Amino acid sequence: MDKHRKLRLGFLGTGWIGRHRLQKLAESGLADIVAIADPSPDCLQQAAAIAPTAIQATSLDELLQLDLDGLVIATPSALHAEQCRRAFDAGLAVFCQKPLGRNAAEVASVVNAAHRADRLLGVDFSYRYVAGMDEIRRRIQAGELGRAFAGRLVFHNAYGPDKAWFYDRDLAGGGCLMDLGVHLVDLALWLFDFPRVEQITSRCFAAAERLSLSSNAVEDYALAQLDLANGVSLELACSWNLSAGCDAEIEASFFGDRAGARWRNVNGSFFDFNAEWHQGTERETLGSPPDDWGGRAALAWAEQLIANPAHDRARAAHYIYVAEVLDRIYQQADPTPQAVSAARSAVN
Repeated sequence: MDKHRKLRLGFLGTGWIGRHRLQKLAESGLADIVAIADPSPDCLQQAAAIAPTAIQATSLDELLQLDLDGLVIATPSALHAEQCRRAFDAGLAVFCQKPLGRNAAEVASVVNAAHRADRLLGVDFSYRYVAGMDEIRRRIQAGELGRAFAGRLVFHNAYGPDKAWFYDRDLAGGGCLMDLGVHLVDLALWLFDFPRVEQITSRCFAAAERLSLSSNAVEDYALAQLDLANGVSLELACSWNLSAGCDAEIEASFFGDRAGARWRNVNGSFFDFNAEWHQGTERETLGSPPDDWGGRAALAWAEQLIANPAHDRARAAHYIYVAEVLDRIYQQADPTPQAVSAARSAVN
């Protein structure tokens, strides 16, 4: 790709997140917004105010007929895998909202399509890009925790999604674990350079009742313990509509015999975070508000696309691995694993 010209991008899905990524890419100077598409006239109108020269397409088919370098996808989860595959088959690079697929099989099908097309795939794991997180990762991988042994990851949301499809397992693939927990799993594995997950124990609940995943209901509270091959045990909890005393509780903390690291939201905010390094009672601030982190994953994808549009095999393999771990958490949580295995296979 010519490194001196702007990317030609299309946007499929222009709800709140799609518009935010659209605005950040438009402001970056890295891309021309060639076309936008959304079934909602209101969303499309708001996106057009950000990119007034963009073609207002009516479908994915129309977008794929245009001379684009890449497609940014922010649609309901059930559509991600097929839309990504079609974009790759048309020769485009793709940046997609999480989850990339409703299960590991769907994610693998997208990665295989990216490999066949030899085009770059990016997923919006945005918390990797919060201020201070790259320094926490550098220190962890440099061994500065000492002997790492434990981690705690939390994402409690006092509210639930406002769209009905989130509550349908066939459409969403899962509930709060698929929506929020995917960020926690990705973040923890990324920080430790994706070690093998040796053992998982987990529970999922819906309306305070233990959930059988053979049901089409989705969980509103999930707990899991992940034992990693590097000796670290991770405790994970996430929820929707929880009486947490604030809008959200979001945290990722990690402990070793020499130091600790903590990333945590400020005063219940969904957007403001502190990143700290701890040694005994001492705290070192690595990142704090204000921090406009939300579009950085998309910008990193665009920069990599300009530098080298080819398939990134190692990064794509990590996307599959995160999805496999989520599948295992769901399977271990279910009281009737045979029924769950059949039910989740049917989603493929």
